[in-house]
Amino acid sequence: MKIFFNMKVNMTGDILQHLSEIGYRQTRTRRAVIRVLEEAQGWLRPEEIQARGKHYCPSLGLVTVYRTLNLLSKLGYVGRVHFEDGCHGYARTELAHGHHLVCRSCHQVVEFPGWEDLSMLIEPIERETGFLIEDHVLGLMGLCPVCQEEE
Repeated sequence: MKIFFNMKVNMTGDILQHLSEIGYRQTRTRRAVIRVLEEAQGWLRPEEIQARGKHYCPSLGLVTVYRTLNLLSKLGYVGRVHFEDGCHGYARTELAHGHHLVCRSCHQVVEFPGWEDLSMLIEPIERETGFLIEDHVLGLMGLCPVCQEEE
């Protein structure tokens, strides 16, 4: 298992370069969102990203945060972390296909590889619903070793 916080030092530069190469502008607001994600020690809700990002770009709006997160998610730079209460946050990713372990107490996020074959689950769901399933998200909630000792 790999804790995904051990990322390349120049994550922001790498992402911005890739965005430029595929036709996206390097706006101040995008740079602010990416920088906040780079500095984060775990997952963040969009509202938290906006609040922290205002330090780098005071005009950063929540709509821009959501649009940037959507783009970064499609490109595989961030993953959506789902919670029991129906809310979600975002965390950086390193793996081409990974999932998250989330500590419900300290909010530590650990990424683990997704090697599972879900065809036995997906195919019957597609037949029954008519949906064409293109992707899936798997998040496991629980307590990290440190929080287990504290409880």
